[in-house]
Amino acid sequence: MRKQTDSLSDFSQFAFEHDARRRAVYRKGAGPAVIVMHEIPGITPEVARFARYVADAGMTAFMPHLFGVPGKPVSRLYAVAAMARACISREFHVLAENRSSPVVDWLRALARRAYDEIGGKGVGAVGMCLTGNFALTMMLDPFLIAAVLSQPSLPFPLTRRKAAAVHASPEALANARRRHAQERLTVLGLRFAGDPICPRARFDTLRRELGDAFEAIELPDGAANPRATKPPHCVLTLHLIDRVGEPTRAALDRVLGFLRERLM
Repeated sequence: MRKQTDSLSDFSQFAFEHDARRRAVYRKGAGPAVIVMHEIPGITPEVARFARYVADAGMTAFMPHLFGVPGKPVSRLYAVAAMARACISREFHVLAENRSSPVVDWLRALARRAYDEIGGKGVGAVGMCLTGNFALTMMLDPFLIAAVLSQPSLPFPLTRRKAAAVHASPEALANARRRHAQERLTVLGLRFAGDPICPRARFDTLRRELGDAFEAIELPDGAANPRATKPPHCVLTLHLIDRVGEPTRAALDRVLGFLRERLM
C-alpha cells in the first residue's frame, strides 16, 4: 500500500534567516524548546510523528526543513537522491572527522531564537542520521542543555578511522566533558547494534571521550520494525515499533523522558 504524504497541517510554520540562509521551520506544542533535526531524506511522516510526540510531552518542537520535500514518505529512490544532494552540499561535510558541518551554525542560531522567545531552563536538540552528532557542537552554547544523538552517521564510515570518528571538534568534546563535570549534563545516544552506517566504533569513541557524560542505548537488530528497510537504522522513526512493550518504544520514551528531565 502506498504511503500517504503528511500535510503537516497541525504545525505552524515560519521562516528563519541567519547568515543569508533562509529556511522554513515547522513548529508545534507549548513549553520548552526542542530542535528536531530530521534525517535523510527529509521531514518524513515518521519524523513528523516524533515531533508530535515531543509536543505531546509538554514541549515545543522546532523542526527546520534542511533538505527534501516536507511530509513526503520514504522511498529508496528518494533517500538516494537526498543523500546525493547532501554529499555535494557545501553545508554538509559528510567526511569531516574532527569538525562539524557548516549548517550547525544556522541550527545554533535557530536554537538561540527559540530560547530567546520561550526562555525556561534551556533548549534541547535531537539529531538523527546525517544530523545525528550536530547537538554535540550545539552544546557549545550554554542554553543547549539536552543533546540526543540518534544513529549519528557522519562522517560516513568509509574507512576504519572514519567509522570511529564523531563529526565534532575536540573543543566540542571537551565542552561536553566540562559541562558534565560542572552541570551534570549528559548526552544520550541511540543506535541499532548491527547498523553499518552508525557503527559500534563510533559509540566506543563517544564512551571513551565523554565517559559518564554519555548514555548509550544500543538495540538488537531484531527489535526493529520488520516492515521497514534493512539493515535497521532509524531508531525513533522508520524502524520504530510504536507499541508499548517494544524496545524501540522504550527507547523513544527514554528520549522524551530525558528531554523532560533536563528542560522541565
